[in-house]
Amino acid sequence: MTLSETTVGELNELAGRYPQARSALLPMLHLVQSAEGNVTNEGIEVCAAILGISAAEVSGVATFYTMYKRRPMGEHHVGVCTNTLCAVMGGDLIFERLKGHLDVGNDETTEDGMVTLEHIECNAACDFAPVMTVNWEFFDNQTPESAVDLVDRLRAGETVQATRGATITSWRAAERVIAGYEDGLVDEGPTAAGASLAGLRIAKERGWTAPPVGASTGGASTSSTSEGASTGETSEGSKAGAAAEADTSRAETETVIEQSPANTAKEGSDD
Repeated sequence: MTLSETTVGELNELAGRYPQARSALLPMLHLVQSAEGNVTNEGIEVCAAILGISAAEVSGVATFYTMYKRRPMGEHHVGVCTNTLCAVMGGDLIFERLKGHLDVGNDETTEDGMVTLEHIECNAACDFAPVMTVNWEFFDNQTPESAVDLVDRLRAGETVQATRGATITSWRAAERVIAGYEDGLVDEGPTAAGASLAGLRIAKERGWTAPPVGASTGGASTSSTSEGASTGETSEGSKAGAAAEADTSRAETETVIEQSPANTAKEGSDD
């Protein structure tokens, strides 16, 4: 058995955090990765035994989510967003440059074991496109040149600071944090910047503030609130009425679609 007693103990501790132990499977798999470098067969068996489920069920989860790796990972995971906006802003060029520079393909690791390169889906950071991640920490507004410099610094063992986040440690260390064990770096580095804060800056300049919790926001909401108050209707009743109205509207829309000329023509065709 290669999993240490400490790791097995932590896996049991994670399972005990949830009313239903099976809910701990996702963080448990991240913990296995932090200890083993990937989700191993042994890790799957141990998780299954602790949770009282089959190894096949654990394996199904481990092979469904792309953050779980069945092959050994490098010291650092470098992800390049190639989703729509990042791609057109230069993400595709960055990914191609890094593949050539590192001499690896997608989801492959460099010969020195330092970098695993992967193209990844949207990181919800479109205002900083194109973005990369290192061990899930953000690196914003990248170029092919800055990306090459970044991976070279990682391979040289230099200290690297995320654009919005902590100092880079390692992929395994990051996996341990995702599993639920803090590393003390949660407050290190900025978490928001640039365009993400533009709305807040404008609001401060113009003296705008959010309405108090529970206050009317005007428009249709105001009329609904007023009507409810005048008839003695509770807020829960108003919510129920709004939900019923939404259901009715959706049903009417579906009826229109079903009765559309396009659908009628389709039903009468032989195709």
